[in-house]
Amino acid sequence: MKSFGQLNSEQIQRESDILSSLVEENKLEKLANFEAELSGRRSEILFKVATDIEDSENALKQIEQLAQRLRKHLEQLKGLQRVLSK
Repeated sequence: MKSFGQLNSEQIQRESDILSSLVEENKLEKLANFEAELSGRRSEILFKVATDIEDSENALKQIEQLAQRLRKHLEQLKGLQRVLSK
C-alpha cells in the first residue's frame, strides 16, 4: 500500500500534467487564432496591392492616351503655324 506522501505526490503530478496540458492547448489555440488573423491581414494586403496595381495601370493608360492626344494637337498646331508662316 502506498503512503499518503506518495499518493499526494502522484496527485500533484497528475494535476500538474493536466494543468500543463491545458496551458499547452491554450497556447496552441492562441497560435491558431494568431495565424488565422495573420492570414486575414495578408489577404487584405494582397487585395489592396492588387487594387493599387490595377488603379496604377489604368492611370498610366489614361496618361499615355493624353500624351498621344497632346502630340496630335501639337502636330496640328505646328502644321497650322507652317501654313500661316508662308
